[in-house]
Amino acid sequence: MLESARARLYRVGFNLFPAYRGTGARVTHIEPDWTEVRVKLPLNWRTKNYVGTIFGGSMYAAVDPFYMMMLLKNLGDDYVVWDREAEIRFKKPGRETLYATFTIPDEEIEAIRAELAAAETDSVDRHYTVELVDEDGIVHATVRKTVYVTTDRSKGA
Repeated sequence: MLESARARLYRVGFNLFPAYRGTGARVTHIEPDWTEVRVKLPLNWRTKNYVGTIFGGSMYAAVDPFYMMMLLKNLGDDYVVWDREAEIRFKKPGRETLYATFTIPDEEIEAIRAELAAAETDSVDRHYTVELVDEDGIVHATVRKTVYVTTDRSKGA
């Protein structure tokens, strides 16, 4: 699906935002409904470490904000969303451009809403995994994110 003008504006904004720009990564696509985001992390002078592979910090920073942003965009203003935990597993040195694709299906969004609508809980933790892969689909790193979601605005800050 083609990007909408608004999604394109967000993509450009991410790529110009100093904190994200410093990662060396670039957002290459945002679905208009924020159910998919794609990122590209090239091996270049900005991302290369001492031994000539992609710096692990660049790998993590390239994927850091997206699940939180995707949930914020899909759940709306009645929800508070925060990153709670992250874990990265390095599997192979990044000696070439790496790619990550983030997806959150509509069923996941509805499951979060349903769980929070139930009287038993006022917050949920959701776990998401994204892989940094090369052009051949070989996994170089796996990042697992835990995202906290609540409807209680007093717990947001």
